[in-house]
Amino acid sequence: MTEPSADTTAALTYTSYLALDDVLDAQHPRSDEHDELLFIVIHQVYELWFKQLLHELAHLQVKLVDGDTAHAVRTLRRVLTIFKVVVAQIDVLETMTPRQFTSFRLRLEASSGFQSAQFRELEAVLGRRDEHAFAHYPEGGEQRTRIAGAMARPSVFDAFLAYLAVHGYAVPTALLERDVTKPAEPSLELQRVLLAVYADDSGPSTVVEHLVDLDEGLQEWRYRHVKMVERTIGAKIGTGGSPGAAYLRGTLFTPAFPDLWAVRGEL
Repeated sequence: MTEPSADTTAALTYTSYLALDDVLDAQHPRSDEHDELLFIVIHQVYELWFKQLLHELAHLQVKLVDGDTAHAVRTLRRVLTIFKVVVAQIDVLETMTPRQFTSFRLRLEASSGFQSAQFRELEAVLGRRDEHAFAHYPEGGEQRTRIAGAMARPSVFDAFLAYLAVHGYAVPTALLERDVTKPAEPSLELQRVLLAVYADDSGPSTVVEHLVDLDEGLQEWRYRHVKMVERTIGAKIGTGGSPGAAYLRGTLFTPAFPDLWAVRGEL
């Protein structure tokens, strides 16, 4: 008889289940400055939330393609709540003054939030199609592969179009069969379909409103992020030579789902 391994006989504990020894040992400040630990913890927590958002959005796409309104709405509510938490974390970062950040900023060397592969993947899942988003990652590397892979697959909006078709709405065939590696373009035909969805005022209209909430949540995150950067480093070049606030301002007020906003004045 084979003896059970130590892994299967050891009692599961809170610490072992959550791998807390690994998690709590993952912070390695490069200075003795008090505020560097906060900076590291906040950004590690962001990455964990980005991981969860990717997990939830993959589930959302499955439920949308299946036409499952109830579970799509529940998943969207969770995604929206996570975005609120992500935005609220900026309040914690903003307790750090510019001088406190400057005290350890040089220790960051070439590292920058622009290098967050998970956020780039999140943008791709929500519809961004731009090779510049992964061009600086090494070819053949896992991060570049994941971002490029997300840009080659249907986005959340593509899944939403499939959802509308399942529910009997006359989504143009050209949109259902579009090249998903290209950015989605606003469509007057689709906007007429969306007006019909709102007129029916049933489950699909609830999904539409939650997608608008999601788009607004993403834009709110971008706005709070740029203001936090301006507050902390002003017009300075970002860490790692990134453009800093100047680049971030250019991302503001660009909706992920433009058709959902275009119909607002017609309702």
